[in-house]
Amino acid sequence: MKIKAQIAMVINLDKCIGCHTCSVTCKNTWTNRSGAEYMWFNNVETKPGAGYPDQWEDQQRYKGGWHLRKGQLTLRSGFRWQGLSLSRIFYNPNSPTIDDYYEPWTYDYQKLLKSPVRRHMPTARPQSLLTGEYIEKLRKGPNWDDDLAGGPQAGGRDPNLRDLLGEEVRLEFEKAFMLYLPRLCEHCLNPGCVASCPSGAIYKRDEDGIVLVDQEKCRGWRYCTSGCPYKKVYYNWKTYKAEKCTFCYPRVEEGVATVCSETCPGRLRYMGVLLYDADRVPRAAAQPDEQALYQAQLELFLDPHDPAVIAQARRDGIQEDWLAAAQISPVYKLAVQYGLALPLHPEFRTLPMVWYIPPLSPMVSVLESRTSGSVTTGFFPTLEQMRAPVQYLANFLTGGNPQPVERALRRLLGMRHFMRSLETGQENQEQLLETIGLSEQTVRHMYRLLAVAKYEDRIVIPLAHREESRKAHQEQGKVGYAL
Repeated sequence: MKIKAQIAMVINLDKCIGCHTCSVTCKNTWTNRSGAEYMWFNNVETKPGAGYPDQWEDQQRYKGGWHLRKGQLTLRSGFRWQGLSLSRIFYNPNSPTIDDYYEPWTYDYQKLLKSPVRRHMPTARPQSLLTGEYIEKLRKGPNWDDDLAGGPQAGGRDPNLRDLLGEEVRLEFEKAFMLYLPRLCEHCLNPGCVASCPSGAIYKRDEDGIVLVDQEKCRGWRYCTSGCPYKKVYYNWKTYKAEKCTFCYPRVEEGVATVCSETCPGRLRYMGVLLYDADRVPRAAAQPDEQALYQAQLELFLDPHDPAVIAQARRDGIQEDWLAAAQISPVYKLAVQYGLALPLHPEFRTLPMVWYIPPLSPMVSVLESRTSGSVTTGFFPTLEQMRAPVQYLANFLTGGNPQPVERALRRLLGMRHFMRSLETGQENQEQLLETIGLSEQTVRHMYRLLAVAKYEDRIVIPLAHREESRKAHQEQGKVGYAL
């Protein structure tokens, strides 16, 4: 057993209102410069939808992540030496192009400022930030399909709906459903970008698990952009280097939340430490059954209260303050103890570390209209009749396995009914707790964390130990897929 610590995040989709504050603040902090105009380290997508870049979830097209080949874990884009063959060294056919993102533009504001007095108001034409030429018609933007999930033009292009269109999902207006999905780099335990880089420029930090790019070693091969299944590694067309979400590591090292977490009005992001067994990562990623990958990754996380785990963590160099932070980590509570948070596309086999609580709000109105008031006989059996199909949520949260999603939704619904029953004096509380498989104390703690948690409850990040990373550069490029 080799215990390592990872700074992870949980995002509560039940609270996201699609305001894009996280995207704008991240953009102004990290990519507000030439060459990075089209980069959005954090973006919020409307689901169902094609996403950004276009249909990024379609790995038959982009060849991102891993798959099993003859029982062995292999990059979808091929072995590293296959990618470096002379026929493909200067051309990556699987990498998304600028048309898959969008052509960034500005407006000719000088025409407005310097326009003389005239009868008609002057207009500012859109101007490409890549070529400097005027754009006659804008065709795509970073959030082009925002709030358009209800129709076939946007929702019908969602790869997660391919097997559901027809009987289960109808895109008519009166039966439409929609949810928001904030996305950033997953800082995976088995990152495909690290394994894909021919130069070894991308590395996963040993002290906190954050994945970064060494700008000095990067040679702009762009295999990382295709190797990342979440398409959160970008190519800077001006510096000819790769760039990606840094998880705001300068802030995290000081115990401060990322910019997207700090500025979120809904307070829907949680950050904390997870302890995991690094020796079991290859076996978990190579789980043959895609629907069992969620459980395989869940079993990697170790109980920070277990004396044996604590003793081994100390021997592996985990500091005491990091152990203390892991014991009160909100991420551990939501993902492991409560079973509410789920990984994004575990079938990509990268073992992502930004997890999501499935949304409930778009479904409650439909659900409650069909209940007879009974918790056990009228409420839970209608879970499958909610407007957003459970199978659709499972397609991008658990690799197609609906059982973990159903369990999370039942517990969220049960928590709401239990807390409401305390105010209204309803009975059958014990029966409700037995149905959802949680104790009264656990439900109360879960309610506090999800509803009224303070900043120090949602963000638990220990200070970085700089003395432990003095020789970290020697390990750079040595993690990931081994040759």
